Amino acid sequence: MNFVLNHRASVLVSQICDCLGELGIIRHEIGGSLILDAGIKAPGGLQAGLELARVCLADLAKVDLAPAELAGWQGPWVSVRSDHPVSACLGSQYAGMQVSAGKYFAMGSGPMRARLGTEPVLKELAIQEEVDVAVGVLETGKLPTVEVIEWLAGKLGVSPGMITLLVAPTTSIAGMVQVVARSLETALHQMHEIGFPLNAVVSGMGCAPLPCPHPDTITAIGRSNDAILYGARVEIFLRTQPGQEDLVNSLGPKIPSSNSPAHGKPFAEIFREAGGDFYKIDPSLFAPAQVVFHDLTTGTSTVFGEPMMDLVRRSLGG
Repeated sequence: MNFVLNHRASVLVSQICDCLGELGIIRHEIGGSLILDAGIKAPGGLQAGLELARVCLADLAKVDLAPAELAGWQGPWVSVRSDHPVSACLGSQYAGMQVSAGKYFAMGSGPMRARLGTEPVLKELAIQEEVDVAVGVLETGKLPTVEVIEWLAGKLGVSPGMITLLVAPTTSIAGMVQVVARSLETALHQMHEIGFPLNAVVSGMGCAPLPCPHPDTITAIGRSNDAILYGARVEIFLRTQPGQEDLVNSLGPKIPSSNSPAHGKPFAEIFREAGGDFYKIDPSLFAPAQVVFHDLTTGTSTVFGEPMMDLVRRSLGG
């Protein structure tokens, strides 16, 4: 099924704009574009974070919060589930777009990536949208400038007035929620990287513990990543075809974060050692702690990886 991801997100943005005060979101117009601040100057909150995550996923997934005492973590969990996980997560949510103009830099996610359509994963999935609107989410502590909007409009090939950006830093409640809502996306991205046939994927869900945001940016980034790398569990429902009998057993062990040699240390420590450069970190580390494959063809379930909840509790302060 084909979805117009940016149009879906635009409808959701309209709904969000009807209740900005309730969500703690502040509306700005910068360079002609609509900017929705959920945590920079705005208070934001839990619901604002859920809405940011939904926009990231082009409203093709359900995102929830659940207070629970599970797997040794006494605190809330962020869950995400989708019956269209490849489109939602890789076509939209994956933070694969660098937004850089002058001294401004942020990682961009959301369906605006599909408007550009130049990332290798989008090309391989044949996802590119020739639409006149672009909706994106930026993980950043600074509002974009007019220069950023002009750069982005030129890159996307749309007028500034047709661009909507939702922004929040990881140090905010909303920013933390939308980052931790990426458990399912990290599993699918690793599956793509190792050559797992994504056309076998039917549905998916994931959950990860929600940390308390920290005012220090590196600590906050560390907590958000540790929640997924060492605490997340993802369930993938797939339907294998004849000749794919060994698919899960051969590729499954390569998907959890434990497949990375960097695994086992708090992410803040890894991040500092990399000089604050995500691109210097082994990409196979960005994966959930545990992945469970449910093969609808054979009726079997197979588990790979194991959460490290002691590390999660130390990192998350629980």
